Amino acid sequence: MFPALETELKQETLPDPYEDFMYHHLQYYGYFKDSLMIGSPLKSRQLLHDEFGEVQPCLREPRDLFAFFSSSGPLQAPRWPIECEVIKESLCHIEWVPPQPEYFYQPTGNEKLPEIVGEEKGTVVYQLDSVPTEGSYFTSARVGGKRGIIRELAVTLQGPEDNTLLFESRFESGNLQKAVRVDTYEYELTLRTDLYTNKHTQWFYFRVQNTRKDVTYRFTIVNLLKPKSLYTVGMKPLMYSQLDANTHNIGWRREGKEIRYFKNNTEDGQQPFYCLTWTIQFPHDQDTCFFAHFYPYTYTDLQCYLLSVANNPVQSQFCKLRTLCRSLAGNTVYLLTITNPSRTPQEAAAKKAVVLSARVHPGESNGSWIMKGFLDFILSNSPDAQLLRDIFIFKVVPMLNPDGVIVGNYRCSLAGRDLNRHYKTVLKESFPCIWYTRNMIKRLLEEREVLLYCDFHGHSRKNNIFVYGCNSNDHKYWLHERVFPLMLSKNAPDKFSFQSCNFKVQKCKEGTGRVVMWRMGILNSYTMESTFGGSTLGNKRDTHFTTEDLKSLGYHVCDTLLDFCDPDRTKFIQCLAELKELLQQEIHKKFNELGQDMDLEGSWSDISLSDIESSTSGSDSSLSDGLPVHLLNIAHEVNQKKKMYKKKKKKPLQTRKQRNEQYQKNNLMRELKLTEDILERAGFASTLQKQPTFFRNSENANSSTMRNEKPRLNELHGRDKGSSLDPSKMTSLILTKNKERMQTEKPGFTVSCSPKRSTNPSQEPVPDMKPSWSRNTYPATKRGCTAMTVYPSLHIYTYP
Repeated sequence: MFPALETELKQETLPDPYEDFMYHHLQYYGYFKDSLMIGSPLKSRQLLHDEFGEVQPCLREPRDLFAFFSSSGPLQAPRWPIECEVIKESLCHIEWVPPQPEYFYQPTGNEKLPEIVGEEKGTVVYQLDSVPTEGSYFTSARVGGKRGIIRELAVTLQGPEDNTLLFESRFESGNLQKAVRVDTYEYELTLRTDLYTNKHTQWFYFRVQNTRKDVTYRFTIVNLLKPKSLYTVGMKPLMYSQLDANTHNIGWRREGKEIRYFKNNTEDGQQPFYCLTWTIQFPHDQDTCFFAHFYPYTYTDLQCYLLSVANNPVQSQFCKLRTLCRSLAGNTVYLLTITNPSRTPQEAAAKKAVVLSARVHPGESNGSWIMKGFLDFILSNSPDAQLLRDIFIFKVVPMLNPDGVIVGNYRCSLAGRDLNRHYKTVLKESFPCIWYTRNMIKRLLEEREVLLYCDFHGHSRKNNIFVYGCNSNDHKYWLHERVFPLMLSKNAPDKFSFQSCNFKVQKCKEGTGRVVMWRMGILNSYTMESTFGGSTLGNKRDTHFTTEDLKSLGYHVCDTLLDFCDPDRTKFIQCLAELKELLQQEIHKKFNELGQDMDLEGSWSDISLSDIESSTSGSDSSLSDGLPVHLLNIAHEVNQKKKMYKKKKKKPLQTRKQRNEQYQKNNLMRELKLTEDILERAGFASTLQKQPTFFRNSENANSSTMRNEKPRLNELHGRDKGSSLDPSKMTSLILTKNKERMQTEKPGFTVSCSPKRSTNPSQEPVPDMKPSWSRNTYPATKRGCTAMTVYPSLHIYTYP
């Protein structure tokens, strides 16, 4: 009608959004170049193409499940629980090896024992407010932790003359909760417990600023939980000076005097606390210094190391970096697969596997330094490293508990539980790191033999390095699990102590990694314990371990693997013979302690090894804490609901007689009810209205004998007072009638014989009255009565 208007509308029409979407969608897959090409073939982004556009018969490297960092982009930022405040500063410490050995502290006997006064007599100069403790549980996480402005928790200096130390620990692996100034240069420190728990205080890592030179400061940590510590035998804390690192390239070093570890006597009825105190002089004025229980190794440190491996064109050929899973907070748990490419499928299938892991306990950073030494060597171009990559497939999980490492926990994950007690768990969502680790090893065992499993840990009460293993119950492999540790002690005699090793499997350790893997079929399954202190062996006697010492042990693990798998079995046989001799000596020693003499010739190998060894003495959390924190409330609610809806059980019948009586009563009631229904339907209501007196309630009876053991017979006497009825004849009559009726009636249909009406005119039935059935109408016959209780129209059965 309006051609001009139609032309104008056509010019203003916008493109269809769906067509625009489909155009770009198909263009992405190669259907469009600059214009529409209907017959263009679909191009795959996965196939490789040459310069002429021809497809090559191979695929690109598969994409990882999760995106990894790249050289062009930043590292994956750590994810924190949303309750945690995190400062924006990034910390970086240099690696440094002291030129001289750092000896243990030698007590003088004059060490001062400070009095713990607390914040009542002191001044709080630093305190974390939002700290998740026992009773709460992890809900969510984000990069940077708590939202909002990061507050300044340290006190504000009043001027340049104010010498108050400024404390901080809201960074990776830091865990200081409170600092109280009790004197000019004396501070009492409270460590934060593992998140969502009320325990596990051993690891510490914090920062101090505004230092003064040539002044003696005293620090006292007041809430440690272990009654024994290496600080009692000479271990020193670690200190790091930022000015020394920047000007002299000096890193972490052992410092401290007047070191004492003692029990805190200011108990408040809860678990006892222990204190660590030390004095120190800072090297510079206005310096930034750090204190730590051991050399820190953070999640960011691991990512920087893995980034260098991923960007190395040589190492990335035989080291594949993958994601094992995501932690509770969403941090990546990395899995490294290290092996040289095999030339044939048969060669690849013949390779045995070695599984290594570390940092299941986040405060045991010594495990990460041993792992770093192992990776440095196995990824090198050393001939021994190349040989190991040729004959083994290494599966490495360098940090099993990244969440705990990030937040500064000592032992637990964000589930508030010790992961090394839950390797048998089925709660994948609560313990993803160890669930996927166990599942990965299970699938690996289905493909090939796993020669060795080793989990790197730290130890807070014993010096040196040693392992916990599992005694083999198979006589074919008797003592074989001890060969690898003995070889390692020979390769690292100044660090590794075979005498400290233990191979007893305790019931409380059934959930640990080494025991679970051993029960899955890995004979050589170990927990390697590295001290927080140092060595008491050889040339390193009474000196602290450095990071270089721990990394060298990673190299010795590789060296021992070559000895252990040497085709020439000479070393293996020699170690086995030495182990048998050592065991004989240990057995003789045990018998001598018991005051017994025994000739063990020919029978000593049958003695249980578990009876000889003592229990392991490493952990103060040997028992599992049970369900994760967030499931405890749910479990409590479920138990409460079960109690509410739980039906009362019927009292069980205890004797055959009681079962018979109960059956008879129930059967009688069913028959009478059925008879009543049938007669009513047949129109015999009048019959039911004229019931005899014995169907009425027993309280209408005149005779007191109606309450004795023969109530039915007395009720029958009401039929005719002038006549008598022999009970034995009555019983025979009823049984005969019942038998005849059972033979003539149809199955499932029963008609009860109606009792005769009474001839006594004084006992006329009340019109329209129905019988009242009392539960006590037919009491059970008492023991000792010879007469049998008679029931009208009753089938008499007996339960077996």
